[in-house]
Amino acid sequence: MNFEILKAEVKRIINEAAKSRDEKLEQICQLLSDRVPYYDWVGFYFANHETKTLHLGPYIGAATDHTIIPFGKGICGQVAVSNENFVVPDVQAQDNYIACSFTVKSEIVVPLFVNGENIGQIDIDSNVLDPFTAADERFLEFVNQEVATLFV
Repeated sequence: MNFEILKAEVKRIINEAAKSRDEKLEQICQLLSDRVPYYDWVGFYFANHETKTLHLGPYIGAATDHTIIPFGKGICGQVAVSNENFVVPDVQAQDNYIACSFTVKSEIVVPLFVNGENIGQIDIDSNVLDPFTAADERFLEFVNQEVATLFV
């Protein structure tokens, strides 16, 4: 997977003046879903720090019932608390996993920081066991750095 090519496309989407923030986020989700074969569900969750909940934003993939997730619950909820990337090679081996679909085998969640505050995250589910590498983490950190510019 050539993440360098995708980085340029992410930057192009971020810089499109005519699109709203949500349109740009959905377009990024679509790009990642289309171009990375093992990114089967791609979406953003955003934090409400008052209620300590995450709220589903733009996404591409199967519909989910998990539109609001309490901090600490599931992989996304744990990242809201830890402020650290969380790679799950096998969701079956994870105690605090919220099952979205029986086809999901692995997950990666990378927090999204704006001015040092965790405002949300990008969440990716894969129907492949253990596909995520350090290169995926670095790429998704880059994506979130670019997305953060939409919030300042």
